[in-house]
Order: sequence, then structure tokens, then C-alpha cells
Amino acid sequence: MDPMPEEELYQLVNQLSEAFFNKTFMDKVRFNSRLRTTGGRYIPSKRLIELNPKYVLESDKEEFHGIIKHELCHYHLHIEGKGYQHRDKDFRELLAKTGSPRHCKQLPSNQQRYQHIYECQKCKMVYKRVRKVDVSRYRCGKCRGRLHLI
Repeated sequence: MDPMPEEELYQLVNQLSEAFFNKTFMDKVRFNSRLRTTGGRYIPSKRLIELNPKYVLESDKEEFHGIIKHELCHYHLHIEGKGYQHRDKDFRELLAKTGSPRHCKQLPSNQQRYQHIYECQKCKMVYKRVRKVDVSRYRCGKCRGRLHLI
């Protein structure tokens, strides 16, 4: 179930677009509950913005608005024919100009997923992992020291 109707979501996106970009949002926006590791995505071929509904439910309003602004940066640059990908200079400049985040924060429900915590015996670097790591096979990425499970 989506946290808000599509019409209300469109109004929010259009409102943020006019406030930060001085341009109207004329295409489609929707929630996609299959997004797991990201707050949203822009699909250039469909001119569609998809947003993760979990960010509305689990994070604060500022975080969700930041995700929308980030996707709007992709959208408006693509419409103008400029570089809209993360690596492009135009994109990075527009992110800074509008105060949009480069990455979204991790969902609170995913933050407690780490079940295995490893520490380097040499430099004390800590590694949090969801899956077990074979400590006889893998070493510390920083100093090549041995890892042990905490």
C-alpha cells in the first residue's frame, strides 16, 4: 500500500520542482515498493520518477524531500539535454545549487541488519557484514591484517 495517493505525490513533486528549480514537473511520478537499496530513481526513456515508499513511512520529511530533489536534478538536466548522470559536472553542480543530497541515508529498518562484526587485529578497523566472512581467506582492506569475529 502506498503512503499517499498518486495525485498528492505529484503535487508534492511539482511543488518542490517549482520551489527549487523554477520549472514545472510535467511527467509521471509513482511509488515503487520493489526498490530496496535506494530512495528513488529516474528512468529517462519513460521520463518517470520512481520513489521508495518506505522512506515516507520510516524517515523524516526532509530526507524524503531530499530524495525528490535529487531525482528532479536528473529529470530537469535530462530534459535540457545536459549531463544528468552522477558522474557529470552539470549534475554535481545542480545538486550543490539546490541543496540536494548525493546519496540518501540508509533506511532505519535496514540499519540493524548487520549480524557479523569483524575487527582487524592490527589496525582495529571494524567491518560490519550481513553474511559471514571466511577469516582465513580474507584480510583487512586497509592494512592487510588478520580479521577476527567480535
